[in-house]
Amino acid sequence: MSNLKTQKPDRPLMGVFWMLMTGLNFVAVTALVKHIGGAVPPAQAAFMRYALGLLFVIPMIKPMIEARMTSTQVKLFALRGVMQTGGVILWFFAMTQISIAEVTAMNYLSPVYVTLGAALLLGETFALRRLGAVLAALIGALIILRPGVRELTAGHGAMILTPILFAGGYLIAKRMADQVSPSVVVGMLSITVAIGLAPFAWMVWVPLSGMQVFWLFLVAVFATAGHFSMTLAFQAAPVSVTQPVTFLQLIWATLLGALFFNEPADSWVMLGGGIIIAAISFISWRETVLKRRAAQA
Repeated sequence: MSNLKTQKPDRPLMGVFWMLMTGLNFVAVTALVKHIGGAVPPAQAAFMRYALGLLFVIPMIKPMIEARMTSTQVKLFALRGVMQTGGVILWFFAMTQISIAEVTAMNYLSPVYVTLGAALLLGETFALRRLGAVLAALIGALIILRPGVRELTAGHGAMILTPILFAGGYLIAKRMADQVSPSVVVGMLSITVAIGLAPFAWMVWVPLSGMQVFWLFLVAVFATAGHFSMTLAFQAAPVSVTQPVTFLQLIWATLLGALFFNEPADSWVMLGGGIIIAAISFISWRETVLKRRAAQA
């Protein structure tokens, strides 16, 4: 009974609102990275995003010191940093090669890979309905890519690998979230990725103008705000409520590309992205149902 009293009530409207804000923040990130374009090498742009973002980590230093992490925890955080480093470089590269809508739609595959990884690596149950949703999401990805129908570029290859690496990092974060506070998880991510990106940025470093530094700082601001608003959305309402709202991010990204970057709207990308989002929403809904059943048992 005590758990029922302390459990926070769902606030679906607030959850939807914060997820809308999350989508706007992340679309702003993609627009700024697209605006910077190839003028700054992807590894350097990614490094600057995390290096400037370390300003937001300062309040997390004390919790990280007090956490007294074990060597195993440090190694896991380091592994997550390696995965996230690779994913971030590939994502920044893809943004200079393919449309904003394609990057956004392909990035939706990350939760699908998380579901697969949780079943294969963490021993979570994998029902037939989940498998069907995963297969549907992969079909959505094929609709976006259309191999054999059009020429695929290095940017498409980067976006095939990017969500896989992000999913690996998420699985580690999921495991560590039960052992340390959220501040430690977020802080260690920022520090390890900044360190991981540093040598790659150094190898391709080019002088930056004051305006380029300003744009990259805005990338860090919007990315941090996006993760914060996403956390608020998850606190306010179940994922099954907030997840479908993320489809609007693809619509905004498509409009942004068409209006400002001369990227014609692609109905195949919208269709494939819609299928992926529907699959993710189903997986999220099933997880919510199973958790409620477990809590009532």
